Amino acid sequence: MNQEKVKDLVKTLLTEIGEDPEREGLLSTPIRVAKAYEFLTRGYNQDIGEVMNKAIFNERYDEMVLVKNIDFYSMCEHHLLPFYGKVHIAYIPNGKIIGLSKIPRIVEVFSRRLQVQERMTQQIADTIEKYLQPNGVAVVAEAFHMCMMMRGVEKQNSSATTSAVHGVFKEDARTRMEFLDLISHKNL
Repeated sequence: MNQEKVKDLVKTLLTEIGEDPEREGLLSTPIRVAKAYEFLTRGYNQDIGEVMNKAIFNERYDEMVLVKNIDFYSMCEHHLLPFYGKVHIAYIPNGKIIGLSKIPRIVEVFSRRLQVQERMTQQIADTIEKYLQPNGVAVVAEAFHMCMMMRGVEKQNSSATTSAVHGVFKEDARTRMEFLDLISHKNL
């Protein structure tokens, strides 16, 4: 990202909304915003294959693997406002497992891009499907959207839930219900 160009764009934006970018409190704002956007969109510069980093292992385990309550922060592509929440991910191995720490890293790659929650949820599920070829994968994302809370309908307590399921999670209602039951339980 060209920080200088973004800095100039932020100065223009400040002027257009009626502010003085030369005001003391705003002098460093353009560069701070440029650095913030570089951080918030760093998922564009991450390669999912490199993130996996040789962390896929052959293993005969064939029961559900679940990582839940993965915090995420993203930016709505429609309004450039944040949305944030938790993602729950399960898969049933078919001879391959992945290092558990890689699962939140997958979430991080896709959440640190301009997004819609529906696509992010699907991208996470598709990535696990592609790299592990499991018997099934399920992803649920729950989020609060500042574009609904701060503007527009201004509904502060509304949240959005999206899901993506493949394999046995889609085909077998009992497996899907087991996943949903497990993510509804409190943490340790």
